[in-house]
Amino acid sequence: MDYFVSLGYPGLFISAFLSATLLPLSSELVLSTLLIKGLSPSLLITTATVANVLGSMLNYALGYWASSAVIKKWLRISESDIRKAENRFKKYGLISLCFAWLPIIGDPLTVMAGLIKIHLGWFVVLVTAGKLIRYIVISQVALSLN
Repeated sequence: MDYFVSLGYPGLFISAFLSATLLPLSSELVLSTLLIKGLSPSLLITTATVANVLGSMLNYALGYWASSAVIKKWLRISESDIRKAENRFKKYGLISLCFAWLPIIGDPLTVMAGLIKIHLGWFVVLVTAGKLIRYIVISQVALSLN
């Protein structure tokens, strides 16, 4: 985390992008630390949101262009995770994409969106809305505790 923080905005971008993929990273601590250091909240929120959405779009692309078998093998997403994500889509519809920021289920959800060929426009709008709200809330909490 210190490495990402030392890079400032580019470090946050890298951290947020990678944390939206299937890699086990978190951008919340980087964002919070940079906020406490006094960097611009609006620029940090924008940077984190854009990067995190781009990372989710990578997951979407993987799902869109790869088969279910390839995703299970290469990305090590279990059949159970795929089934859970598919069930969320069936139960909650497109609105479930607003929760793509959630740990554990968010990444498989974005891969599943690609697998079942959700319209990219809706994907971007809903994923962006959820991730933006999340980063605003995290920023408010971090700044209020400082």
